[in-house]
Amino acid sequence: MSLEQSSALVTSEGVTLGILALSLGFVFYTSNLKTGAWSKFYKYVPALLMCYLIPSIFNSFGVISGEHSQIYYVVSRFLLPASLVLLTLSIDLNKIKKLGPKAIIMFLTGTLGIVIGGPIAILLVSVVSPETVGGAHPNEIWRGMTTIAGSWIGGGANQAAMYEMWEVSDDIFPSMIAVDIIVANIWMAILLVMAGKSKELDEKRGADASAIEDVKKQVEKFQREHARMPLLPDFMLMLAVALGATGLAHLLADAIAPWVATNFPQLDKFSLTSQFFWLMVVATTTGLVLSFTRVKSLEAAGASKMGSVFIYILVASIGMKMDITAVVNHWQIFIVGLIWISIHAGLLLLVAKLIKAPTFFIAVGSQANVGGAASAPVVASAFHPALAPVGVLLAVLGYALGTYAAWLCGVLMQMAAPVG
Repeated sequence: MSLEQSSALVTSEGVTLGILALSLGFVFYTSNLKTGAWSKFYKYVPALLMCYLIPSIFNSFGVISGEHSQIYYVVSRFLLPASLVLLTLSIDLNKIKKLGPKAIIMFLTGTLGIVIGGPIAILLVSVVSPETVGGAHPNEIWRGMTTIAGSWIGGGANQAAMYEMWEVSDDIFPSMIAVDIIVANIWMAILLVMAGKSKELDEKRGADASAIEDVKKQVEKFQREHARMPLLPDFMLMLAVALGATGLAHLLADAIAPWVATNFPQLDKFSLTSQFFWLMVVATTTGLVLSFTRVKSLEAAGASKMGSVFIYILVASIGMKMDITAVVNHWQIFIVGLIWISIHAGLLLLVAKLIKAPTFFIAVGSQANVGGAASAPVVASAFHPALAPVGVLLAVLGYALGTYAAWLCGVLMQMAAPVG
């Protein structure tokens, strides 16, 4: 059924896109107000949640129709891979290396905690309440949880990739969004409290935080030397790189997926016959390859910011497909989410104690996974404003790993889930 045949009040794709853009503009304008009622409102309600919520309200009350609109399809097939390219081409493995081994160890520990935490949480809950993590196709809870894994290892782009890759039902997806955002923000609040007591916590663990001072100086120097005002040629080059790489990803994905389906049909259960899977993998890999070339200089002009713009358009288009009334149907998933994040946190604290890692590396290593580029710099700047880019740097690494690690987590959760 086309959008024109739906019962929504708005039946024009152009008007629907305008509504989504206005919703995003409203959220970004109000969330950046420093005084007044809106500043108080956003202390408790994450701006990211509002980017999902406003379009979902329009959809739930019949103003627009996410079910019949083609906007999400277009955004997910073109802007999503383009955003992955822009977000990963800026990665600098040498600079990440200079942060020291403990920073990388804590980041990878955080990733591991998410990858194994989901399957373990499903196994634990299935012992007591198998129906909570069960379900029949296409409403298997493990499928929905793959989107949380994507969000917690990289961010919105990887979440959307899992949503498509594992064919998540729109009936359960709103609940997964709620679990993702609420549980992640509870954990972020705990990390911000830890940031305020970092000196005491470091002393108790015997952690040497002197390396953090070196990192501050390196970051400040990098900012002075590389930041510049973007010009029109910069934006055109960003589009050329992003959409050119997206075209390459489509070309290869259209060839690889049918070949795998024909020669290895048994791999279908791992999504390896999915054209979308290969689209995401090729786009991410292309971005990583470009990070070793001069193309990565586009980051100085704001490549990752343009990538983030694409991500927020994607977020709004996903929100448009959500029915907010469906959240109450799967409230038990919050318990699974809390167990999952507890495994992630427990593993981080254990490894930090063993290697005597500073609290800064615990917090940023975690948020570079769970919060991505949106909140990793927030947590990093709680330690020192100059450290915010460190959060972004590690979050970019999260984008690079997210497509692969979240898929692996999805495979493990599929194995752990009770057969429905």
